[in-house]
Amino acid sequence: MTKEKPGTKLCRYCKTEIPYGAIICPNCRKKQKKNGCLIAVLIVVAIGIVACFASSPSDPPSETAAIAEVSRAAKDGSLSSEDDGAEAALDDQESADTLKTQDSIPDQKGDQLPTIEEQVLLEWEGLRVTAKELTQDIIWGKGLKVLIENKSGKDLGVSCNALIIDDYMITDLFSQTVAPGKKANTTIYFSSSALEAAGLTDIGQIEIYFHVFDGNSYSALHDADKVVLQTSSYGKADAVDDIGAAGKELLNAAGVKVIGQYVDENSFWGKALLLYIENDSGKNIGISCDNMSVNGFMVTPLFSSTIYDGKKALDDITLFSSELEENGIDEIHEAELTFRIYDADNYQTIFESDPISFTIE
Repeated sequence: MTKEKPGTKLCRYCKTEIPYGAIICPNCRKKQKKNGCLIAVLIVVAIGIVACFASSPSDPPSETAAIAEVSRAAKDGSLSSEDDGAEAALDDQESADTLKTQDSIPDQKGDQLPTIEEQVLLEWEGLRVTAKELTQDIIWGKGLKVLIENKSGKDLGVSCNALIIDDYMITDLFSQTVAPGKKANTTIYFSSSALEAAGLTDIGQIEIYFHVFDGNSYSALHDADKVVLQTSSYGKADAVDDIGAAGKELLNAAGVKVIGQYVDENSFWGKALLLYIENDSGKNIGISCDNMSVNGFMVTPLFSSTIYDGKKALDDITLFSSELEENGIDEIHEAELTFRIYDADNYQTIFESDPISFTIE
């Protein structure tokens, strides 16, 4: 019997009822997790690519990077599908585990990953999450192995509201549901592209904000306070270069700084403008953009980023290749947009910028 697809859903952030197929919530403008058969197919295809190249050590790692980009797009919500099947193909960690390799490897420099002390990260009403070790998977990248124990009387799920590594907001690939009285060994994976963009070749400190939800209705049950995990590299990791020093300053107001760094011509979906963002506003913020034009043509940007107070982020404004082609845009020479800064806790607008124009060299 085919499961009937609902017409609406609740935004996982502000809980507003929105169209089921919405990629971005019209109210809080946060990206929604959209998963389906298309995601599963893309990942299977990506795994096939790696299998084809695995026997040739001299081949460049671009295939693995492509897979990481698929994973990042799926988690961020920028990958959508109109197919009705396989809801939450990546939200459910068991589904992800059937696709990933089980073998961990040293990091790409050949050095061993830093070690951690086993630590209880979350304990709430019979639910416990314990950190076991850092790991690295050939497909999913670096991650934190955790043991989840559910001693409550109902299905419970765990995901991350935020993951911060060495003060950089990092996209995670993690969501796990555990039946009552059961356990699950799983991994919180860190976005490879985000780590690379931030220059985080080593990991010194991990901050996690856990989210607990009902395993059947997906309704929110508990948002945990920050938990901090320090590795054997804490205080020893190489200092990250001043990434924010390069690029053009687009916004610097109310403790929020945005620097446009470069155009990624090889973005998975088309082209992308990479942004470096600092938040010293005193509160957790979200940032999105509107009214964007490229070379004088209006375009639909895909961008929404959350930055906690005192933290940094590297994120990009995605421009779809199909839309650029429709407007005859081969290269981005000039762009104009406005930024909206809002409170990440209540989604109320803090301020909107004036139109910002800049040229691309």
